[in-house]
Amino acid sequence: MDKSKVYYTNFRTTFRENLPQKLKRLITTAGMMEQIDFHNKYSAVKIHFGELGNLSYLRPNYAKVVIDLIKEQGGKPFLTDCNTLYVGSRKNALDHLDTAYENGFSPFSTGCHVLIADGLKGTDESLVPVNGEYIKEAKIGRAIMDADIFISLTHFKGHESTGFGGALKNIGMGCGSRAGKMEMHNSGKPHVFEEACIGCHACEKNCAHGAISFQEKIATINHDLCVGCGRCIGVCPVDAVETNFDESNDILNYKIAEYTQAVIKDRPNFHISLVMDVSPYCDCHSENDIPIIPDVGMFASFDPVALDMACANAVNQQPVMAGSILEKHGSHHHDHFKDTHPNTNWQSSIEHAVKIGLGNEEYELITV
Repeated sequence: MDKSKVYYTNFRTTFRENLPQKLKRLITTAGMMEQIDFHNKYSAVKIHFGELGNLSYLRPNYAKVVIDLIKEQGGKPFLTDCNTLYVGSRKNALDHLDTAYENGFSPFSTGCHVLIADGLKGTDESLVPVNGEYIKEAKIGRAIMDADIFISLTHFKGHESTGFGGALKNIGMGCGSRAGKMEMHNSGKPHVFEEACIGCHACEKNCAHGAISFQEKIATINHDLCVGCGRCIGVCPVDAVETNFDESNDILNYKIAEYTQAVIKDRPNFHISLVMDVSPYCDCHSENDIPIIPDVGMFASFDPVALDMACANAVNQQPVMAGSILEKHGSHHHDHFKDTHPNTNWQSSIEHAVKIGLGNEEYELITV
């Protein structure tokens, strides 16, 4: 297999070219507009809007560059993400939109609308056949699957479970509906935190499989009947239904790769990653610690696997940021992600993605 092309530019600017202009040149040189016909096509641009309180997510200015390029080609772009499985500021579409707007992602700042792909309660999904080793039918936010073209715009950072959060994580986990996220994160089923349950029966009314009953006004879930759809999590008014997040990290990475394949197969796709503000944790955290390395640059490719590999290699070539968690932990493995989160193995996602034919870990880095 020929090496995949990954295009790169640093964050240095001149009086003639600022960062948005530089990102535009990177995307143009990489061939996004040349190789994809955007005319009259719905184009999903997948991005993470950032949990409220987190300030390391990508600025909306970068999203506007991508949106403007698509619109110049006659496309119909929208920014999108799916609701979270955990309780936070993006657990339903209304809170999610409020968070996106507060963090600067409005039609006025980006030039397009924001659509929460899996609907109000995270249950609006498309079932996509995968027939993978771990996933047989991926559950993807419907608006994402309804789009003609898929573009990912990723903030590349560390992650406490997968090692790093790159293009595969942004696509695979990010595009999963609530049931899809549960399938990736858990080896079991949700349970009820009894101390918080108020006995309102909302979960029971919304369970299509008769898995929920009440004993002394407290809900219980029969795991033999439960299918893990996550609807009970979405409808609980007091967040009393919880999930375990107990899947092993390697299998989590395998499932993310298979979900990514479900999202991008059989339609035009392109991927952009910005390696900046490389926080040790995901942007799903309401806090963000100081970066573990200095800012590196912008990367783009038609191959999300090669893109993640190039970004990971670039990060591991950087010095450790003074005062960071990484400096505190020490650099013992020549792998900044492994040293930051010793129980993770980011290589597993790359290896499985290559195994299922999602992309190529061998790449040619082209400096723009």
